[in-house]
Amino acid sequence: MLLCDAAQVADGKLYILGGGWSMTGPEPVPSAVALKVEVDWNEADRTHHWELFLEDADGRPVLVQTPEGTQAVEVRGEFTVTHPPSVPEGSPIDVALAVNMGPIPLPDGSRYTWRLMIDGESLPGASVGFTTRPRPPAD
Repeated sequence: MLLCDAAQVADGKLYILGGGWSMTGPEPVPSAVALKVEVDWNEADRTHHWELFLEDADGRPVLVQTPEGTQAVEVRGEFTVTHPPSVPEGSPIDVALAVNMGPIPLPDGSRYTWRLMIDGESLPGASVGFTTRPRPPAD
């Protein structure tokens, strides 16, 4: 997982703009999470469900106001991989995912984490944290 300004997937590869940051703000800006998932050979040919959750420093869901009311910041999707013909049997199969978000209004001077779950399981190392910069003092 990598935080970046923007990302896209083309031909199975991740294209990343402004990647590798861990501080943002204090003003809300667009951002993205770039993901490379290794799927076990035996997990191919079935649909996998993924969920990406934004949590605060205490592990609680981050809530924002939307036209539909207060909602948690989360993204969901699915992917399916097949056995590539040129890859040796038993090899992991790569899946690239790019999740782009508009500006999210977050309090300044706080810590957050994007947490990924696949098929309902949190995977070791499947999270990436960042901090919002404190707002400069008013003149």
